[in-house]
Amino acid sequence: MTCRISNNATDNRSPIIRVENVYKSYGDEKVLDGVSLEIYRSHIAAIVGGSGEGKSVLMRIMIGLESPDSGHVYIDDQDIVGLGTKDLNNIRRRFGVLFQDSALFDYLDVGENVAFPLREHLNLKEKEIQELVSRKLDSVGLAGEETKKTAQLSGGMRKRVGLARALALDPEIIFFDEPTTGLDPVTAGQIYELIMETCFEQPVTYVIVTHDVQRVLGFVDDILMLRDGKLVAKATPEEINSDRNHVVRKFMEGGDLHNKFIRTDADPTESA
Repeated sequence: MTCRISNNATDNRSPIIRVENVYKSYGDEKVLDGVSLEIYRSHIAAIVGGSGEGKSVLMRIMIGLESPDSGHVYIDDQDIVGLGTKDLNNIRRRFGVLFQDSALFDYLDVGENVAFPLREHLNLKEKEIQELVSRKLDSVGLAGEETKKTAQLSGGMRKRVGLARALALDPEIIFFDEPTTGLDPVTAGQIYELIMETCFEQPVTYVIVTHDVQRVLGFVDDILMLRDGKLVAKATPEEINSDRNHVVRKFMEGGDLHNKFIRTDADPTESA
């Protein structure tokens, strides 16, 4: 059963992110092969696919940490490809990012990690910063943990601190890059519950990069599936569940997309 939690009563189809014909290679390895897609304002989108399919690379291009070999990425109507550092940083202020490894600063305690973007981008008094830090940590279940050292944190706690930092500037678009990598199943479930709560409480735009499609089916609006560097499916969870394309179905069932017996040129209407 699917329970959508974003605020889409009016079927908002206004794209806040547009990726147009993006190519990216590293040496002889082609990672993205002409990817085009749209992510709609106030929607929750999941970019899914197996390991090594280019999901995280695509996210890094969307937030301007890497440049494509060719193609364009628009945030609203602003093409961020080729922007100078100052203009790109202004765009990035609209983003919150929970990186795969949480990307915490080990030399800073929990509170200072969350405070970092506030000090970097806003001109606030120290009391205001501390109040915001406390509020963000409370929202991820870490109230009162400001002085804890990052070395003392479990994997799940690191993810929570990373999420609190991603939320610090009240961003318009929040990215999650494989948010449960390295976590045990119980902790992974808790992190996804926290993500769901965050999506419900802050109805902005969310982009979740994950191989774990079954965990996101119940609350995302759009599924975007990458395979061999190409976008092979764009659908709602209901549509993706009923998709008869052999490659899509194999992934949904948890199969090995790189099995040599899979026919990638199969008729999309053919039963497996």
